Amino acid sequence: MTSDGPTQDGSRELAELATSYGLRPLGERDKLSTYTRELWRRRAFVWTLASSRAYSRNQNNYLGQLWSVLNPLLLAIVYYLVFGVLLSTTAGVDNFAGFLVIGIFIFTFIGSSLQAGANSVLSNTGLVRALKFPRAVLPLSVTLAELVTLLPALGVMVVIVLFTGEPLSWQWLTLIPAVLLTQIFTSGASFILARVVVSARDLRNLIPVAIRLLRYVSGVFYSIATYVDEGVLGAIMYYQPVAVYLNLVRSALLEQFDADLTLWIAGVAWAFVLLVVGYVVFWKAEERYGRD
Repeated sequence: MTSDGPTQDGSRELAELATSYGLRPLGERDKLSTYTRELWRRRAFVWTLASSRAYSRNQNNYLGQLWSVLNPLLLAIVYYLVFGVLLSTTAGVDNFAGFLVIGIFIFTFIGSSLQAGANSVLSNTGLVRALKFPRAVLPLSVTLAELVTLLPALGVMVVIVLFTGEPLSWQWLTLIPAVLLTQIFTSGASFILARVVVSARDLRNLIPVAIRLLRYVSGVFYSIATYVDEGVLGAIMYYQPVAVYLNLVRSALLEQFDADLTLWIAGVAWAFVLLVVGYVVFWKAEERYGRD
């Protein structure tokens, strides 16, 4: 008992001395405000990671970055033949080609962002263990990389929609906030998915299944308003986030569709609420990343 006293007192004094000089235990989580300031200081690092990931994605293929456009375009052609020609899901849609192309391109962006965001920490374990930086850099960088990859695809998408006969109008400018809201939403969702996957690694095998399910319930290749009766189920499907962002982009480019104020409010709410909640959820497990 007497021999332990000085040791404990000495350890306590050393801990107090370290604290007075701003030293903290290795791996301890910063306060949320400090963490956010540190993340802002690393914004150049976020961009470097994102641009490097976007550039290197298809470098091993002969067509390189063209595959970021060709993949959704080929998928749109296949879906048009299956759902537009064979199954005739064109009811309620005047310009089904434009409707489908927008759905495929934007959903591909959302699905790729969620998939990459969920694995952003686990796929960078070496970096996490070697360097000290806010781990929120990783989900943010992968979703930003997906946005960079989307930009040329958006150009192709706009050209295709024009060729389908849609008139160019000032309403097309709303494409910018619609895409930005989609990006914010995927960032917030990626924070949550990354935290979940780190805590239970087997769940990452369910992410592709969940994304596939979202493809079929979000109106990618059919009009929800036409095929789903009004009521609770219809409201849930129409105002779930993926469907909201698909409809916002379609309302920007397709004359038939007009996003009312309620849809924009839903888009803003999903984006910023999920970003804040996801960010806090991710931050609370900061000291666990790279150790589990």
